[in-house]
Amino acid sequence: MYVAVKGGETAILNSYKLLAAQRRGDRLQPELTVSQICQQLKLSVDRVMTEGSVYDPELAALAIKQASGDLVEAIFLLRAYRATLPRLGNTCPLDTTHMQLDRRISATFKDLPGGQVLGPTYDYTQRLLDFSLLAEAQTLDSAPGEAAVAPRLDTAPEAVPRVVDLLNQEGLIETFEPLAGDPAPSDLTREPLRFPAGRATRLQNLARGDEGFLLAMAYSTQRGYSHTHPFVGEVRLGQVAVEIEPEELGFAISIGDIEVTECEMVNQFGGSKTEPPQFTRGYGLAFGHSERKAMAMSLVDRALRADELGEAIESPAQMQEFVLSHSDSLEASGFVQHLKLPHYVDFQSELELVRKMRAQRNEPQVASQAAPRLKDNP
Repeated sequence: MYVAVKGGETAILNSYKLLAAQRRGDRLQPELTVSQICQQLKLSVDRVMTEGSVYDPELAALAIKQASGDLVEAIFLLRAYRATLPRLGNTCPLDTTHMQLDRRISATFKDLPGGQVLGPTYDYTQRLLDFSLLAEAQTLDSAPGEAAVAPRLDTAPEAVPRVVDLLNQEGLIETFEPLAGDPAPSDLTREPLRFPAGRATRLQNLARGDEGFLLAMAYSTQRGYSHTHPFVGEVRLGQVAVEIEPEELGFAISIGDIEVTECEMVNQFGGSKTEPPQFTRGYGLAFGHSERKAMAMSLVDRALRADELGEAIESPAQMQEFVLSHSDSLEASGFVQHLKLPHYVDFQSELELVRKMRAQRNEPQVASQAAPRLKDNP
């Protein structure tokens, strides 16, 4: 263990003050509130909630403010807080077929039961800087071109069929039926990751994984590094009920709604000795409006099923130990940033080793240069 140098504690306390000053910025400007972050930086809040494994927009916004907008640091803060919370119980599996849809698209079928719902998306924007946002904020009533938002209905949402259900009617896509006595999935927050990891464990890891890393892995699969040709079966965004089933009641009750993004990716499969040619699936689910994360997760999930489907494992995205061991932003960030800590002893030992190696390498050269001189002076 490294021992802090004399005066180190004072320097650390001063760094806290500098950090607080940096976070606050120009005091002539109004301070950014947690409520403003929660309402206006929603996509950042949703990412922090997903990778922090806590559905609480206010806490995620607080973490973003405390971390000065560093989302990886905010995720670290939220997960650290999560570790202090008691486990009160388990919820029932989410039933996303009854999701109150804000957005629903499919790249496989144009006409869907329930229709395509564009909802809030950057997909059709021109990606040009909107300099009008530099102007002073306007009230909602006076904002030009502001579309009225339809109020939510308190009625129960109707079930909207999934795209995979349409394929399943013809038996063209794989189905998953829980086996009798199917064991409960492991909890990665309480148990270490072990290999080979089952799909339930892999999905937990991917849900908490760094979006940038998963995006890179997903991109590699599209460039031919996993032998898959994916289609977006369906992307859903909306509110879904969270239910628990207390033992004393014996039936499920709703404890509230949360916003989630769900993606099912459809991939062609040529069949095997036991399975006919059919479509297979990759799955992704994330808190809030997190389409890119859910899509990347579903692509990587499908790639990691290579062994299960009898496909050759040749690419990084198909190697579960590589993907799962390197996807967590907290572990990756911690391991990289620990290099900033004092390594004086280690470096001095390596410095001395390099000096000895150079001296040994130079000895034969010195001897060869001295040999002719000996011959000249018998």
